[in-house]
Amino acid sequence: MKTIPVILLTAVLVGPVTWWVTHESLRHPTAAGASKERKVRFYQSAMHPWIKSDRPGRCTICGMELTPVYEGDAGFDSAGGDVVALSQDMIQVLNVQTAEARVRPLQRTLEVAGVIDDNDARHRVMAAYIAGRIEKLHVNFIGAEVQAGQPLAEIYSPALLQAEREYQSLTGDFRTAAASRLRQMGLQPAQIDKLSGKPADQLTSEILAPMTGTVLTRYVYEGQYVQAGDRLFEIADFAIMWFQFQAYEQDLPWIKTGLAVEVSTPSHPGNVFTGKITFIDPTLDPVTRSTKVRVELANPPVDAEHRMLHRLYASGRVQLQAPDVLTVPRAAVLETGVEAVAYVDLGAGAYARRVVQIGRRGDALVEVRSGLAAGDKVVINGNLLIDGQAELNRGLASPEPAPTTNAVTSSLPALSVDQRAVLKQWLTFTDRLGDTLASDDLREYNVQAVKVPVVLAAGLERFAAETPWRSLVQPLVVAGHLPPADDLKSARRSFYALSTAAVALAQAVRRGDPTFTELKVFRCPMTKDAFAGAPSRAEWIQLQAPVRNPWFGLEMLDCGAEVKPTP
Repeated sequence: MKTIPVILLTAVLVGPVTWWVTHESLRHPTAAGASKERKVRFYQSAMHPWIKSDRPGRCTICGMELTPVYEGDAGFDSAGGDVVALSQDMIQVLNVQTAEARVRPLQRTLEVAGVIDDNDARHRVMAAYIAGRIEKLHVNFIGAEVQAGQPLAEIYSPALLQAEREYQSLTGDFRTAAASRLRQMGLQPAQIDKLSGKPADQLTSEILAPMTGTVLTRYVYEGQYVQAGDRLFEIADFAIMWFQFQAYEQDLPWIKTGLAVEVSTPSHPGNVFTGKITFIDPTLDPVTRSTKVRVELANPPVDAEHRMLHRLYASGRVQLQAPDVLTVPRAAVLETGVEAVAYVDLGAGAYARRVVQIGRRGDALVEVRSGLAAGDKVVINGNLLIDGQAELNRGLASPEPAPTTNAVTSSLPALSVDQRAVLKQWLTFTDRLGDTLASDDLREYNVQAVKVPVVLAAGLERFAAETPWRSLVQPLVVAGHLPPADDLKSARRSFYALSTAAVALAQAVRRGDPTFTELKVFRCPMTKDAFAGAPSRAEWIQLQAPVRNPWFGLEMLDCGAEVKPTP
């Protein structure tokens, strides 16, 4: 705990001293140029480089005195072009507006379309229990509303008629056994109880509705002979209807059972039926990458008719809500290729570019998983023009120095057949090792990492005589001693040195031998938090597309862009 006060004390002492040294060095040119009076270009804050003025003064943020920047001096760096400074006039012209990043619920309205179907659990197909002839139909049209126990038809069956008369003539246990046989032949208990009063000249028996519902299909006509198992009627209960719609993969993180859904149909304009999600099919369609979601809707009869009809087209609105998360307005995020950025108002007309990782998207807000903090003021209007100015600033900034390993690639000798074979083996193995990290497979990484020194050492003598090639190969061999990793971040930190050496070698190979067309180099622009001590961007090699990011793995597998070969 003593470390924190020490760090704070050091910062307090070092900050002013650093500013004073920088301030004095800019105010007092070297002795060689002291004799010549230099013209001041502008005045700038050393602590907040975007604060500039054409006259002396103090920083509007920290209050420190502005430092003069003379002709020939570059001034203080303002984050390599990632901070854009605008005057008040420009801010008004661009109509720059900001909003605060806040932790709050994320809301979204999902518009869906589907079909209103009947309840499968209340759908019944009636079949004949015995062979016979349909003498009379009491319900002879589709769509008829029937009640449980209501006669649907009358059937003449000699076998059933004989069983009924045997029942009438028996008593005791024999009669009980005959009643069981009659139930097997399709009679309901209430019908059996009434057989004692059935007239002897009545030769037919009634077929009763087993449930209350609507007749969907009639399969028989009067006078038709049927066999046991032949379909007679199909009945469905429309009191509870199912509204079913397709939900796609990107919608599944939002959808939960119990959510309310507002359903409307063209047949009832202006009316809204409300139900709740009761079931989400766990199996996705492999072609559409979607699944079925079921909503139950009450549909009681009104004036003996159900309002919602069977297989009616309908649309729905699902009100989705996520728990409290860090959010910004959707207009604040600019998605430029492989990354998403937002601009934060630093005050005094300065706007800093931030690379952000976004999550779920709401109607007006978007979830921010990294890159911003609660309370940051993000630009929601004018950010597109600010981004264009930031790109221009980065283009004018001084380029990064080229890696020292590339200095020897201008005059590399041609590769021999053996050297090409060894190089391909090395690059293939490095690609395989990186793919284990892209798959978040720590166990396989440790298995392969043990083999790296052996694979790289084999064939090193093929490059012993070629000094330029050896200077590129040697770092790869040195970096190949990878210790076992306890977690993925440690593994990625160890792999970084090997990957850097492999990229340098790959770049040299691609410049010196264009036939290596299958060799690709990818770059991730946001690796700062990938592991301890990670750079802001990192590269790796792959032998084939698509991109598989080893620095973030499955979390951001496709984050990265290919680095094209330079001549």
